[in-house]
Amino acid sequence: MGRLTGGDPSLLRRINSAVVLHALRATDCATLTEITRVTGLSRPTVEGVVDDLIGAGLVMETAAEEGAARRQGRPARRFRFRAEAGHLLGLEIGAHRVAALLADLDGRVVGAQAKEVAETADADERLERLRTAIAELLRRAGVPRSALRAVGVGTPGIVDASGTVRLGTALPGWTGLHLGERLGRSFKCPVLVENDANAAAVAEHWKGAATDSDDVVFVLAGLSPGAGSLIGGRLHRGYGGAAGEIGALHLLGRGETPETLLSTTDEPLHPLDEQAVAKVFALARQGDRRALAAVDRFIQRLVHDVAALVLALDPELVVVGGWAAGLDGVLEPLRSELARYCLRPPRVTLSLLGEAVVATGAVRLALDHVEEQLFAVESTVTARR
Repeated sequence: MGRLTGGDPSLLRRINSAVVLHALRATDCATLTEITRVTGLSRPTVEGVVDDLIGAGLVMETAAEEGAARRQGRPARRFRFRAEAGHLLGLEIGAHRVAALLADLDGRVVGAQAKEVAETADADERLERLRTAIAELLRRAGVPRSALRAVGVGTPGIVDASGTVRLGTALPGWTGLHLGERLGRSFKCPVLVENDANAAAVAEHWKGAATDSDDVVFVLAGLSPGAGSLIGGRLHRGYGGAAGEIGALHLLGRGETPETLLSTTDEPLHPLDEQAVAKVFALARQGDRRALAAVDRFIQRLVHDVAALVLALDPELVVVGGWAAGLDGVLEPLRSELARYCLRPPRVTLSLLGEAVVATGAVRLALDHVEEQLFAVESTVTARR
């Protein structure tokens, strides 16, 4: 590992600050001696950095334990990272609801707000509904917008690096929407926009069913399923940001559209929305023959789409979430199909985060950005004084 010797003093100080801040964040509190031992920095350097971090509001001195002065004389000063020094927003924009999670700089959720929205709502109405939810959440939590360090957003569609939805067929008026720019007008901090299935994959790896797996496929199962994948613990977006768009596989020469798959009559199901499909599944639970056949077709299509992605990526784990995750009979056909084709079939399980999965992933994306700004230190550099 290289050693920094000279160069830009301000860069050296930033690196030292990141090292000290990271050490404090990893524990409840620590003395200067403990920080010095953990970081390998000199005592004078640690003292100077801690003073700077206190001035920036990121660190504070904690009160001495009661009785410590009487037992040991003057106690050593102790310091802690102030997770409350800033906040993060994780936003979900869906077909039927918008949701917001508020978290501190440790990623702990301190508030949540969700609002229903009509499936037919246009982009302006949907975004206004989201802004209302955010305003109510911040007001209830007593957090000013100026305290926000980053905002993560999960949305259906193919999203580019600028936060523009290049293709979004699930929501009216979504294709071509400059979502990052539109939402950025409401905040003075960075707004990071990601595909909803990708955000969900990040969430499951962080706090859900995939915490012990680095090669993961998350299936956001719905009428048009999507998937997010982690390869070696890193989100895989693909060359054009469209990795995991398995909902488009039916376009590759297959005769049956989703409307035909889920129909219980001789005509395609119209409108194809979750309310209409829920009726089909309700009829199936009652034993209706044609509804049972429709449900079986739907599940088999989902299973084949997921199997295609699994064969390409060879993940350790497949997590199924989204609307269709609550359907009877999804997991076992998927396990059986993967066992047929995979040399070493992955484990298959349901999401542990439920409907909060996308917003939780958006919080993690915002937290990643903040950590990169505050805590990241180049692995090839060791700062010493």
